[in-house]
Amino acid sequence: MLNKGLRDEEKIRIDNVLKTLRSLVYVPYPLNNIEKENIENQLKEIGLNLETLSSYTNEDLISLLMRLHFDFEHLEQFGDILIEFSKDENYNFTDKALAVYQYIQQQSKVFSFGINAKIISLKN
Repeated sequence: MLNKGLRDEEKIRIDNVLKTLRSLVYVPYPLNNIEKENIENQLKEIGLNLETLSSYTNEDLISLLMRLHFDFEHLEQFGDILIEFSKDENYNFTDKALAVYQYIQQQSKVFSFGINAKIISLKN
């Protein structure tokens, strides 16, 4: 268990990685090699790359994210990034995003209509 100071530093680090990933993934045109390399570099910050992200089972991915101290908000943001990245690239991470959203809904003590809407839209 992390103490409060380390927990806050870890939260800030994860926030920064996710913000950068989000800005890289939300590009309105196909990604070039430099942009993909930037995404790879950000994924490395959380112990992933595109190849391992593709090969991880949903359970292994969630387990990794929990070991990295992702909170529910971080998990939701990561799921959103997976969805956006799946729209334009040759990767399909929608099943991983669905698993992340379902994990949040099951483990969170609060029901989220937003998460539930994302789950329903991914199942349709």
